[in-house]
Amino acid sequence: MSKKIFIKDPDGVLDYDIDWTDWLNGDTINTGDTDSTWTVPTGITKDSDSKTTTGTIVWVSGGTVGQDYKLVNHITTVSGREDDRTIIIKVREK
Repeated sequence: MSKKIFIKDPDGVLDYDIDWTDWLNGDTINTGDTDSTWTVPTGITKDSDSKTTTGTIVWVSGGTVGQDYKLVNHITTVSGREDDRTIIIKVREK
């Protein structure tokens, strides 16, 4: 699976999602508080996050114009499988 790349204005407060359905192949994301975590680098702010049984969402604000940020989502499934997906947010004036 390739990384998703998004362009965000530094004043934007936006949501970014990962659809895990194909990878899950019938499994589901576990419902515990730590079964979907986001690693967010310094310089951009994670405002909140949420999940369903097949997808994850992170809300992000801020960032420095010209910088690219890699955010990593780690999940654990009901069956005990674990995996990561990375999204890249490029902060640019719009």
